[in-house]
Amino acid sequence: MKITLIFFIILFLSFFNSCNGDTMPKPKSYLYSEYPEAEYHRFVNGCPYSFAISKESEIIFKPHCDAIVKYPKLKASVHITYRNVDNNLQTILSEADRLTTKHTVKADVIVPFPFENKEKRVYGILNEVQGASASNVQFYVTDSVHHVLTAALYFEVKPNYDSLYPAVDYIKNDMMNMMETMEWKK
Repeated sequence: MKITLIFFIILFLSFFNSCNGDTMPKPKSYLYSEYPEAEYHRFVNGCPYSFAISKESEIIFKPHCDAIVKYPKLKASVHITYRNVDNNLQTILSEADRLTTKHTVKADVIVPFPFENKEKRVYGILNEVQGASASNVQFYVTDSVHHVLTAALYFEVKPNYDSLYPAVDYIKNDMMNMMETMEWKK
């Protein structure tokens, strides 16, 4: 009994003794909140496509002409996938649509923005997924014969649409610009 009592006293004293000093909560991280007026430049690569990207971003090319457009200050990236069309256009576009519809569980609404530039043979759609989705903006573009490019926006933080909305809107405008400036190389 004495040993048990001594054990509890030592445990009790060590518990209170270990709480020296003030504890500080971990500061929350915030997204970059200054959104400069967009300026764009066209990148040069050996892939069969090209478009203009924001000077606030950087592009990293992956194998098979896939790429990631990073926004370091916004803790965001646009993941780009390039596919050759080989009598499989419907399959590729169905996969792109599935990516968007996969987010309908968390989405409040999906707003489509169709796009067409007949002169440059660029056809596609940008989808804004409003709500607590993992990807709030996606698009695909194609020339309907040889090329398809898909893109999806992701943040390095837990999805909270209300908090992310200014950054989503800023990058959505950049993604629309990507579509508008898209050129297929011959």
